[in-house]
Amino acid sequence: MNVTINGERYEFERGATLADALERFRSPSRGVAVALDGAVVPRDRWRETELGTAATVEIVTAVQGG
Repeated sequence: MNVTINGERYEFERGATLADALERFRSPSRGVAVALDGAVVPRDRWRETELGTAATVEIVTAVQGG
């Protein structure tokens, strides 16, 4: 199934989770927020939240600066 992550398409097997998407996208393990189809998903639900067909995932990394 096709999933869009931060504007780029990726192919995943059925049953893939948000945790799988983060791994594929090589996202850092800390300082990250994730939304699935426009709704923020808490970190403790990433491993259990399955991606649907044509899902859209947005991964936002916190940046520190000043």
